[in-house]
Amino acid sequence: MDFKTNVLEKSYEKPVVVDFWAPWCGPCRMLGPTIEKLAEEQAKKWDLVKLNTEEEQELAAQYGISSIPNVKMFHKGEVIAEFAGALSRTMIIEWLEEHLPDERKEGLATLLENLESEESVSLLENFVVEHPDVKEARLALAKIVVYEEADKAIELVAPIRIGDKLEGEATNIRTIAELLNFRPENEQGVAALLSHAQKALKNKKEEIAIQYIIEAATLDKAYSNDLPRRIAIALFNTMGPQHPLTKNYRWKFDMVLY
Repeated sequence: MDFKTNVLEKSYEKPVVVDFWAPWCGPCRMLGPTIEKLAEEQAKKWDLVKLNTEEEQELAAQYGISSIPNVKMFHKGEVIAEFAGALSRTMIIEWLEEHLPDERKEGLATLLENLESEESVSLLENFVVEHPDVKEARLALAKIVVYEEADKAIELVAPIRIGDKLEGEATNIRTIAELLNFRPENEQGVAALLSHAQKALKNKKEEIAIQYIIEAATLDKAYSNDLPRRIAIALFNTMGPQHPLTKNYRWKFDMVLY
C-alpha cells in the first residue's frame, strides 16, 4: 500500500478515513461492512482506506495501533479524529458529522468571532438562509434574536431535537423564549415577578431579570411547570460559568433550590 499517496496526499483533496483491521479480528469483521457501506453512501465527502495491520505492521506501530479495530480520520496529512472498537452505524454517522471538515463551518467560526456589529449579524442571517442545515449557525442567530424575536428564535432551533449534541443549548433558547412569551393570568406573586423579569430581559437588563427570577423561585420554583427554575438555569447556561452575573448570582439561586 502506498500510504503516502493514498492517504496523506489524498487527504489534501478530501478527508481519508483509515480502518486499521486484521482478518482474525472479530469486531473488525463487524465494523467493516458498516463503514464500507457508509463510505459508498458518502463518497463525495470522504474516502475509506482499509489497512491490514498484519501486512502493514510498521504503519500500525507508527500510528500507535495497540488494539483493533481502530479508525482514524486524516485531513491535510494529519490525524484529526479517531475511534476504537466496533461502533454502530448511528454512532459512526455521529462521529463523521462531528469531525468531518466543513468549509461552511470554518467560515461560520470566522463569522462568529466578529459578531459585534449590525453588519456581522446581517451576514450571519444570510449564512443561515444559504446554509439552513448548519445547526450551529441557526443556534448562534437564535441566541442573538431571542430577546427581541422569541418566536423567530424558536423557529431557528426547531431542527435541533432530542439526542442532538446541541440539544442542551437549544433547550436554553426555548426556555428563554417561553418566558419572553409568558402571559400571566394575573399580576400577583410569582406571576408578577416573572412578568417583571420578562420586561427586564426584553430591555436587555439581565441582572435585574435574574434578581426577579431568583425572587420568583424563592416563592415557588415549581410555578408554571418549573418556569422560575428552568429560566434561571437557561440564563446561567447561556451566559456561561465565567460570566460575572453567573458568578454573582448562581450560588444565590442554588441556595434557593437546595
